[in-house]
Amino acid sequence: MTRFQKLATAALVSLLILMFVGATVRVTGAGMGCPDWPTCWGCLIPPTKIEDVDFTKLPIESFQRKAARMGRDPATITAESLRKEFNPRHVWTEFLNRMTSLPVGFFSLATLIAAFWQRQKRPLVFWMAFASMITVLVNAWMGARVVYSGLQPGVLTTHLALAMSLLGMLAYCAWRGTDTPWRIVIEKKPLARLRLAVIVLLVVTVTEGIIGAQVRELTDELAKKHLDMPRETWTAELEESWKYLAHRSFSWAVLAATVWSWILTVKHRSGGSGKVEKTVLGIVLAQMVLGVVMAQVHIYSWVQVLHVGLAAVLLTLIWLWLFGLSRPKAAESANKN
Repeated sequence: MTRFQKLATAALVSLLILMFVGATVRVTGAGMGCPDWPTCWGCLIPPTKIEDVDFTKLPIESFQRKAARMGRDPATITAESLRKEFNPRHVWTEFLNRMTSLPVGFFSLATLIAAFWQRQKRPLVFWMAFASMITVLVNAWMGARVVYSGLQPGVLTTHLALAMSLLGMLAYCAWRGTDTPWRIVIEKKPLARLRLAVIVLLVVTVTEGIIGAQVRELTDELAKKHLDMPRETWTAELEESWKYLAHRSFSWAVLAATVWSWILTVKHRSGGSGKVEKTVLGIVLAQMVLGVVMAQVHIYSWVQVLHVGLAAVLLTLIWLWLFGLSRPKAAESANKN
């Protein structure tokens, strides 16, 4: 693995960790643990108790103006309302989320700097690294919007969608940042069919992820609505939503596309399936089990976090699988001749 690949891989891994932590923030309801950004309760190091907060130093009028611009009633933001919202566990959970985002920015910047030495031989790698850095900056800005919008659903989904797109960009940089990237050895005709199957798998997985983001917004609203009620009471209400039903049913499309890709791989690849393909199949099956647990047993917080985190890992591996099915231009020309 080259030095550039190590940097890109570090950025990718740090992003996956951040997505696990971000899922924890949402499930625990800690998204508003820090009402301001980039500080937290006006401090660089968050307070551990309400007595440590100096409300006279909090720019509450600024909070109200920003909330109004994002469609939130500014009258709901007062010193008293903020005092009631203070929860030290939520504060430090959200602060951990912010701290986890720092390595993503650092390694993405390092990847971009290192990509300058790639731009002549592999220009697409440079532009992917550049796009990754821009996406990181935009998503950091979106993080502030999440806070000031009061966890507005559309903003949250956009925040997650940008993170999902960043996975593909960093995965490409980590894969292609060498003269001899990993590729799957397979004959030309079955290669085309397998590539189509994996593209279908990628499309249905992204679609399932988008619908899943909508479902997570529903669970966020239910968490606010049923603050003192057990989580098992949510399932009945979720089943009244077409988004939840679509998400649950569309998971079969993901499974079908995975099995199709798996069968083609086992049939045509020398030596059978590799680690990437096996892991993709394993994660999809695990996701099906986790979905059944949430639908039929209980909506456990840890299951929700694992479900979201594994979805991010799955998407990354599907991108890698697709990249491994590509062929150098020279090889394609030779095949045509």
